[in-house]
Amino acid sequence: MQLTDLHGSLSDPLLDTMNFLNEVTARYPDAVSFAPGRPYDEPFDPAVVAGYLDAYAKHLERDRGLTQRQVGGLLFQYGRTKGQIHELVAATVAGDEGIEVPSESIVVTVGAQEGMLLALRALFRDSADVLLVASPCYVGITGAARLLDIAVEPVPEGPSGVDAAAVRAAVARVRAGGRRPRALYVVPDFANPSGTSMPEAARRELLAAAVENDLYVLEDNPYGLFARTARRVPTLKQLDGHRRVVYLGSFAKTCFPGARVGFVIADQPVVAPDGSVTLLADQLSKIKSMTTVNTSPLAQAVVGGMLVTYGCRLRALNEERIRRYRERLDALLAALSRHFAGDAGVGWNVPDGGFFLVVSLPFVADEAALTRSARDHGVLWTPMSYFYTGSGGERQIRLSCSYLDVDGIDEGVRRLRRFVDAHR
Repeated sequence: MQLTDLHGSLSDPLLDTMNFLNEVTARYPDAVSFAPGRPYDEPFDPAVVAGYLDAYAKHLERDRGLTQRQVGGLLFQYGRTKGQIHELVAATVAGDEGIEVPSESIVVTVGAQEGMLLALRALFRDSADVLLVASPCYVGITGAARLLDIAVEPVPEGPSGVDAAAVRAAVARVRAGGRRPRALYVVPDFANPSGTSMPEAARRELLAAAVENDLYVLEDNPYGLFARTARRVPTLKQLDGHRRVVYLGSFAKTCFPGARVGFVIADQPVVAPDGSVTLLADQLSKIKSMTTVNTSPLAQAVVGGMLVTYGCRLRALNEERIRRYRERLDALLAALSRHFAGDAGVGWNVPDGGFFLVVSLPFVADEAALTRSARDHGVLWTPMSYFYTGSGGERQIRLSCSYLDVDGIDEGVRRLRRFVDAHR
């Protein structure tokens, strides 16, 4: 068969970016890698997983009054399409984020990535609908849009994230072309890839712009717990008084990534032609029933056991992770200041938390430069150009501090300095 006979997304360079990073990483296993956005490799003890399974089973027996046979059915059979830990998730987002929603508005998904696909498929009716995305943007959402043939319009991101004026300008551009701006994807807290965060005032202005323009907001919040300080800014969903926000959550960073459990909060009412009303979550579950059918009950049970054990408080569960990621981001910022002191050609932003920051370089940082960096200097990073839908980021790189220890971060920045010196 010919590649040109397959879906057009398979010829899109966007879908090759992660494969290229994986190949470079495999070819240079001894390189210090700032490339992955994955959590730190914690010591794995299968007994801990068994303990959480037991905690969840006891919760079902004690708090829901189920028999052992019924518990076994929930753990080992096909499960409810919308998920079985939805009530625990609702309690968790209420306690941690102040998001008060009915548990029936929650769909438990196979990671947040499935949540994106479900939300996009439901919200985007036809080819006239356009997705606005912060630019630079996480490739998972732009890749999902490409797979679904959804047009994307970039919204330039400033030092404080996406602002309402830029959204209104993007809406005007799309409408001038005869199309409908349908939704905006944004990561308000410690965005991937830029590390930027939106102040509360900017969040309120963004929501006002969404209401004015009949725009839905897809809020992705994988990093919100990992702030460098105790200061907290309300999520868009917590501030959402008009049900414009569809909230995408994940337990990959806060519990463990291998579970592949995420969730969508979709509490928007949907009115049928006959006047009957359901929730958007119910519509998402129809799509899920034809894709993954349901999210692994065993994976849900492990996450559910973690939530039960810590009283549905992810902040309590993640005290050590929060400390660790603060330490690593501080170490990365300190190492950049130490090794690039006085270098006017190199600059970087200072995020308030999360996993990522952006370094500006005095030369083009493309795939060829990355290969030289890994081969000749033993350090990996991610070209920022990967995260733009058009041009942009050609002289910038993303560094992730989540996967390395403090000593590895310092050595990696030391190698990065040697690479920069050699390629000016």
